[in-house]
Amino acid sequence: MERRLAAILAADVVGYSRMMQADEAGTLAALTSRHKEILQPLVAKHHGRIVKLMGDGVLVEFASAVNAVACAAELQEAMNAANAGLPEGQQIVLRIGINLGDVIVEGTDIYGDGVNVAARIEPLAEPGGICVSAKVHGEISNRLKIGFEDLGEQCLKNMAEPVRVYRVSGPAASAAAMRQQSAPPSKLSIAVLPFVNMSGDPEQEYFSDGITEDIITDLSKVSTLNVLSRNTVFTFKGKAVEVGRIARRLNVGHVVEGSVRKSGGRVRITAQLIDAARDSHVWAERYDSELSDIFALQDEISQAIVAALKVKLLPEEKKAIETRSTYNPEAYEQYLLGRDYQLRLGTRNLKIAIRFFGRALDIDPHYARAWAMLAISQAGLYWRGGSKEPGSQRRRKLSPWIRAWPRRMRPRAECWRRRAASTTASRNLRKRFVWTRIPTTCASLLP
Repeated sequence: MERRLAAILAADVVGYSRMMQADEAGTLAALTSRHKEILQPLVAKHHGRIVKLMGDGVLVEFASAVNAVACAAELQEAMNAANAGLPEGQQIVLRIGINLGDVIVEGTDIYGDGVNVAARIEPLAEPGGICVSAKVHGEISNRLKIGFEDLGEQCLKNMAEPVRVYRVSGPAASAAAMRQQSAPPSKLSIAVLPFVNMSGDPEQEYFSDGITEDIITDLSKVSTLNVLSRNTVFTFKGKAVEVGRIARRLNVGHVVEGSVRKSGGRVRITAQLIDAARDSHVWAERYDSELSDIFALQDEISQAIVAALKVKLLPEEKKAIETRSTYNPEAYEQYLLGRDYQLRLGTRNLKIAIRFFGRALDIDPHYARAWAMLAISQAGLYWRGGSKEPGSQRRRKLSPWIRAWPRRMRPRAECWRRRAASTTASRNLRKRFVWTRIPTTCASLLP
């Protein structure tokens, strides 16, 4: 096993999913152009290596932390220049995280905490901004004409110890901040913070996290709302931070927070909507019911938030919020358990996730979200060498679930089955992250 010290740059496109929904072909063409004309020349100039492109993200390796930060600063400046004159919805804006650490080398790919910390730091950056770990900050010293703002120690997901994080300040950061402040908000912006697990059992975290994710998903179906992504808001999970400070950090006008208590066959959800500018409650409610009514509760909470924001739902938006991939609470709970393990990554966790998604499909073979996550987990397992099972063998294992579908639904189910079973899709995924296009193929299956 080869190891080496490397500076890792992880970058992600802000609002990628929204851009793909609005104009898939145009977004892919613009990203390809930026990769060729901006990213590749700058990485070569600073002696880096592009490890992999992942749809809306990129992972780059440098031998020097100084080169990594210099490249990131120039990359943000070049992206700002390329965005000049474009409508807000067509601008490609990056968040960048950089870490210095030990990595494991496997072929052309790299793994390990050095990579993981960079990926966890990246969501802490503002749109158009750069965040670095304390190790990178210590290496830079006075070698570059940029400043740093100390964000303090941050508890990053699946990291045993807090990591001290610094925000880069300088020409690129200033330009991005000015652009963010000067652009008039075209939509109401809202952040749904992770709901607190009040069950007294840490093993129930998966359920409160799942409720949060589903409320984010429901609100994102409302065209007049700009809802922050799960990855961004979950950086605040488990932290006691003032709502006003979070809102300023995320540049949102409203914040949703709450708690979930699950006991036996009952669930209690408390939710509140806060006006960040006034630090005052716009709406608050407590819901107490049987676990079998969880889907009705989610619909009610999402629609109550929309009503409190004085937003009028279009008929198709209301229908989209009320439409679920499953109405079986047992299948839903198995799905949430699988999703919890899938997000932890690692071969062992992915194998456990696949078993939970399989149980969800045993209960409800129509469950499209379980099919989607099963497909992605199978692909992730294949990347890591955790599955050498031929695609044809996996097809035979998945076929009983397909036969349980009504005849009219089988072509759609087959779409996901082929991707869950196909080693070819897994290979393509490793090369170009083609999964980003799959939801548009089977969009009607997703909630």
